[in-house]
Amino acid sequence: MEEIRCEDQFDSLDKHTQWGIDFLERYAKFVKERIEIEQNYAKQLRNLVKKYCPKRSSKDEEPRFTSCIAFFNILNELNDYAGQREVVAEEMAHRVYGELMRYAHDLKTERKMHLQEGRKAQQYLDMCWKQMDNSKKKFERECREAEKAQQSYERLDNDTNATKADVEKAKHQLNLRTHMADENKNEYAAQLQNFNGEQHKHFYVVIPQIYKQLQEMDERRTIKLSECYRGFADSERKVIPIISKCLEGMILAAKSVDERRDSQMVVDSFKSGFEPPGDFPFEDYSQHIYRTISDGTISTSKQEGGKMDAKTTVGKAKGKLWLFGKKPKPQSPPLTPTSLFTSSTPNGSQFLTFSIEPVHYCMNEIKTGKPRIPSFRSLKRGWSVKMGPALEDFSHLPPEQRRKKLQQRIDELNRELHKESDQRDALNKMKDVYEKNPQMGDPGSLQPKLAETMNTIDRLRMEIHKNEAWLSEVEGKTGGRGDRRHSSDINHLVTQGRESPEGSYTDDANQEVRGPPQQHAHHNEFDDEFEDDDPLPAIGHCKAIYPFDGHNEGTLAMKEGEVLYIIEEDKGDGWTRARRQNGEEGYVPTSYIDVTLEKNSKGAVTYI
Repeated sequence: MEEIRCEDQFDSLDKHTQWGIDFLERYAKFVKERIEIEQNYAKQLRNLVKKYCPKRSSKDEEPRFTSCIAFFNILNELNDYAGQREVVAEEMAHRVYGELMRYAHDLKTERKMHLQEGRKAQQYLDMCWKQMDNSKKKFERECREAEKAQQSYERLDNDTNATKADVEKAKHQLNLRTHMADENKNEYAAQLQNFNGEQHKHFYVVIPQIYKQLQEMDERRTIKLSECYRGFADSERKVIPIISKCLEGMILAAKSVDERRDSQMVVDSFKSGFEPPGDFPFEDYSQHIYRTISDGTISTSKQEGGKMDAKTTVGKAKGKLWLFGKKPKPQSPPLTPTSLFTSSTPNGSQFLTFSIEPVHYCMNEIKTGKPRIPSFRSLKRGWSVKMGPALEDFSHLPPEQRRKKLQQRIDELNRELHKESDQRDALNKMKDVYEKNPQMGDPGSLQPKLAETMNTIDRLRMEIHKNEAWLSEVEGKTGGRGDRRHSSDINHLVTQGRESPEGSYTDDANQEVRGPPQQHAHHNEFDDEFEDDDPLPAIGHCKAIYPFDGHNEGTLAMKEGEVLYIIEEDKGDGWTRARRQNGEEGYVPTSYIDVTLEKNSKGAVTYI
């Protein structure tokens, strides 16, 4: 631009600088639209992640399969990737677009200032030219007037008829016009010299300086565009390492998918713990028919063996859970004295023998039939199941699933108990601080919260004990079932009352217990008739304030802070009947314990 000296190029520079600013604003608009694209892209990615992420309302809905966990990890990585797109948009908005808009505003102001300076310099040069031109025209006019005065004077001077006065007057007019012409000449010369100087200054100093400033401004604009181009690329390049990590995380999530582990989870989730149903026995109804047995028929000993196996196998099949539909109910033959006392001769014929007296037989029938007759409480529990199943102990689930649910609940209760214990310790420490420094607070203000925490701890302990009892029951059944499955000595089926610890009725076939052989079971079953009474239900709990030795018969020793279950209130004699978690019962002094009775103790039945 330094070689541009002509005035007519000023407008060209004006147009060029305006084009540069327009181009800058156009690029800024491009960056703005790119920022909007990045923001919309990040927003759509986040909405996509939110749409396919699970809404976890409970822990049961948490993903367990490796394929699901991998997919959710991919969603997390995609969410991080969306965050990096937002970082790109923010970086472009701050470093590129914002800088461009500020620079465009400053560039417009600077350009306007330089153009105004150029216009002012041009206007000043025009003013000098007009002054010079006016002085020139005035000098020209005065010279013409002086020429006319000279011609008039010469004519009068040569005219003989002219008077001397006319000649003198013409001479005076000639001198005046000549003097004025000389003055205008001097003024014209001065104006001309001034104009030439200003014109030289204008074209060699002022205008080149303005053009140089415009040139520097345009070069800075170009440099700024270059910096913005670089910043535009750097905004993307800065997040490439993090984006690469996100993609690597997706690849690692894909590699973490384990089909065998998922299959095992399916097996563990749906494993019921029930045994497969046993084979149906062959029931020979021809064993009571008296006929001559030939060599090709089944011997009596085999019939008797088959008869015994039939009973045992029917008992096994009766207590199983069938996979499809309801389990069949085979009708076992009625137990009669004839069937009990049938014997065989060496030649294979059968005859009746009454080696046991009828009274003894009736007693055996009563004792062995007792477990088959459910108690009133069992019937009542069965009715409650029909009205509405008790889900608190998960008795509606298969044994294996019930064990898992109970274990999960026990873990949750233990965590809550640990939290409440920490809160109790903190309250005790705060209470000690308040007692040592009364100005910090009132110790009595912490007593309600401390009592509430203690009640919560006691309640949690009772819940843990109750769930542990249910868990022990399930584990005992599972172990007993495994033992029975491999036993070969059992040949008698006793249907026990199916009762869960909390008093709910369950139709679980695992509750059916096979007793020992009949010849050894008479005494045990007769004793169970009197020992089958359930323990008294807990109506509350208590905490020992002081230790008690309990040396006397019928009393229960306890330690300070020990929690016991109340099974009988104080009748006015100063003694309360309590029970430990291991089932040991006894009386403790009422003044030695802090008693908390359940609100619904009359209706609640809790077996410890």
